[in-house]
Amino acid sequence: MRELGIFLFFAGLIAIAAPLLLPANFRFPLLDWIYNWGPTVAWAIKGGITALGLILWLSFKNRH
Repeated sequence: MRELGIFLFFAGLIAIAAPLLLPANFRFPLLDWIYNWGPTVAWAIKGGITALGLILWLSFKNRH
C-alpha cells in the first residue's frame, strides 16, 4: 500500500504541476477526461488523488 500511495502522490503532483510548467496547448491524453466536468472538478480530482496518495504513504510508512 505504501508503494501505491507514493505512486498516487507523485502522479497527482505531476498532474497539478504539468499544466503550469508546459505550454498552454499541451494536454495529457490520459487526463483529458477530467476536464469534461470543468476546471473546478478537475482540480478536485487531482487534489483528491494527491491527498489520497499522501494519506496512504504516511499511514503505511513505518510498516514492514
